Amino acid sequence: MPALCRDCLTPFESQGRCPSCGSLRVVRHPELFDLSIAHMDCDAFYASVEKRDNPELRDKPVIIGGGRRGVVSTACYVARIRGVRSAMPMFQATKLCPDAVIIKPRMSVYAEASRQIRAMMDELTPDIEPLSLDEAFMDLSGTARLHGKPPAVMLARLVKRMKDELGLTGSIGLSHNKFLAKVASDLEKPRGFSVIGQAETAAFLHDKPVRMIWGVGAATQSSLDRAGIHTFADLLRWDERDLTARFGSMGTRLWHLARGQDRRRVSANAPMKSISNETTFFEDTGDADILDGHLWRMSEKVSDRAKAKGKAGRVVTLKLKRADHSLISRRIALRDATQMADTLYSTARGLFDQVGNQGPYRLIGVGLADLVPEAAADLSGDLLDPKAAQRRKAERATDEIRKRFGSDAILKGRAMR
Repeated sequence: MPALCRDCLTPFESQGRCPSCGSLRVVRHPELFDLSIAHMDCDAFYASVEKRDNPELRDKPVIIGGGRRGVVSTACYVARIRGVRSAMPMFQATKLCPDAVIIKPRMSVYAEASRQIRAMMDELTPDIEPLSLDEAFMDLSGTARLHGKPPAVMLARLVKRMKDELGLTGSIGLSHNKFLAKVASDLEKPRGFSVIGQAETAAFLHDKPVRMIWGVGAATQSSLDRAGIHTFADLLRWDERDLTARFGSMGTRLWHLARGQDRRRVSANAPMKSISNETTFFEDTGDADILDGHLWRMSEKVSDRAKAKGKAGRVVTLKLKRADHSLISRRIALRDATQMADTLYSTARGLFDQVGNQGPYRLIGVGLADLVPEAAADLSGDLLDPKAAQRRKAERATDEIRKRFGSDAILKGRAMR
C-alpha cells in the first residue's frame, strides 16, 4: 500500500509506522501517488491566527465575532466542541460557551497570513483557484517532473511549512476532481489529509447525505427533502431529465455529482464577482441608530477585504430581510470604482434611506460588485463633495495606524452603536 509520512515526508510501502522516523501520522491509499487535484482548507483560520499571535489563548475557547446581535465568523476547535459554529448568533454562542474569549476580526492580519500561504502554494503550481482567504483548489498535474516528487508529497510539505514557518495548520483533500477534493478536505479536520480515489468514488458517495455538496443550502435542501432525496443513493434513482425539469441547472449538476463527476477545471483566473458582509439580528429591529451602526461596521469589513485583495468595485449593494423573510435589495452604480469604507457607507446609507421605514429587519447586508483592480479606484474625485479627498486621505492614514497597533486603535463613534 503506498504510504507517506506527514512528519518527515518519507514515501514508503507499508501498513505500519514510518520506517524513517517512527511517526504514526501516515496517510496511505492505493491511488495516493496518482492523484493531483487538491483542496487546502486552513483550520479555524481566523481563530488560529489569533492563537498564534497570543499564545495565552492556546488552550482557551476563542470566538471571532462580536456584539450580542452579531454572528460568529470563526470558532476555534475548543469552542466547536461546545457546539459553537460559524454563522451562529453570538448570543447563542456565548450561551453555549460562556467562558469563550471574543475577538473582533482583524481582516488585514488575516489577509497577510493568507498572502504568505498563497506564496507557498505558488511554489507548487501556477494552477491555484482561491475560494476565500483560507482555502483554495490546486491542480498539480504534471508537476511531478518539476519537483521530482508526486503531488501528495508536495501537499504534505506545504502544510508542514505552514505549521513550521507560519504557525498555522491546514487540511488537505486529494482526489481526481474538485468536488471530491473539497469533500475530502473536510473528512479529518483539523490537520487532516484525506484521499478519495477513482476506484472507490461510487462506494464512498453512496450513503452520504446530499447536504455535503458545496452550494446546497437550506432552501435547496428543503426542496430535495420534499422530493425524497436525502442521500446520493436517492439521487441515483432519478433520471437526469427529471432532475433538470424539477431543479433546473442544479438538477443537472446533482445528476453528475451523484456519480462523482465534476468536469470543472481548477481556474487560476476565476474572477471574484463581489465582496459582501451581512449580519442576522438576534431580535428583529427597526432602530435607526442600531441599523446605522451595522451599516458602518459592514462597510468597514467590505472595505478591508477589498483592500486586502487589491480590489475596488463600481457597484454598491444593500440587502435587507424583513421579519417575514421577504427580501429587499438595492444597488447603485458609482461614477468611479471604490474600496473606501467612507464611500461604501455613505452610498449604502443613501440606499437604505430610499427604502424608507419598511422594518423591522432580521438581516442587513452591504456589498461591493463589478470588481476591478484597485489602481482604478477613486480617480476623478467628487466635485459635489470637496471634502471626499480629505476623508480618503484620513482613511488611508487610519488603515496604516491599525496595521501597526491593531484594529481597535482608532474607532469611529458610529461603530459603537
